[in-house]
Amino acid sequence: MIDERIITRAIIEKYTEKILSCLDVDVVVCGGGPSGLVASYFLSKGGLKVVLFERKLSIGGGMWGGGMMFNEIVVQEKGKTILDELGIQTKPYKEGYYTVDAIEAVSGVCFNAIKAGAKIFNLISVEDLVVRKDRVAGVVINWTAVEMASLHVDPLTVMAKAVVDATGHPIEIVKVLERKMNVELKTPSGKIEGEKCLWAEVAEEMTLENTKEVYPGLYVAGMGANATFGSYRMGPVFGGMLLSGKKVADLILSQLK
Repeated sequence: MIDERIITRAIIEKYTEKILSCLDVDVVVCGGGPSGLVASYFLSKGGLKVVLFERKLSIGGGMWGGGMMFNEIVVQEKGKTILDELGIQTKPYKEGYYTVDAIEAVSGVCFNAIKAGAKIFNLISVEDLVVRKDRVAGVVINWTAVEMASLHVDPLTVMAKAVVDATGHPIEIVKVLERKMNVELKTPSGKIEGEKCLWAEVAEEMTLENTKEVYPGLYVAGMGANATFGSYRMGPVFGGMLLSGKKVADLILSQLK
């Protein structure tokens, strides 16, 4: 016998229990693309309490679609080491290049992040930041459906010691901080530098270099790092994204632990 009331109660009770456990954490990761997922894995593996918020129904960001909906992606030798650790299969193509099934990559990274202890919530948007004494101290969240419908519904807050903007090209979290607080970022101009056109070789290198703290308590990773610091985009090669996720985790772990 199946009782619909029990099903409904189970979902509501367990979801409420899960989100209540994530209202005060070490790190909030904004965006469930490759860099955000990898960051969540290594942060959780390092012993920190991590929650990731993804505004869309599915996690994975641009990795799902590979290149122009050919759901294969490419990684280089260094990026391959991340996938090897996570048990994700890679296939050699030419020297220094490996192909990966995009679906296996996304699902594999997500699975490992959750098993490491990260909590992942989809369909939730980070619409604002909590700032205390010139430092980011948390995020403001709301249902994505509320945002899409332009409903006047007040949000809730999650407090954190560090926040990672892994929202990709839009760098939504850094833009909120710049727009609302008029602060000076740790960029050459003190403002968002903006994303340049595609140049994969330079972009892959700069993604890693630009992964850093952009304002006290706020870090950028993945494509958002290049958009913040004014470098190029790279297209469907994902080694830099994966390595960026690990680097931002290492930076935060060294600071918080």
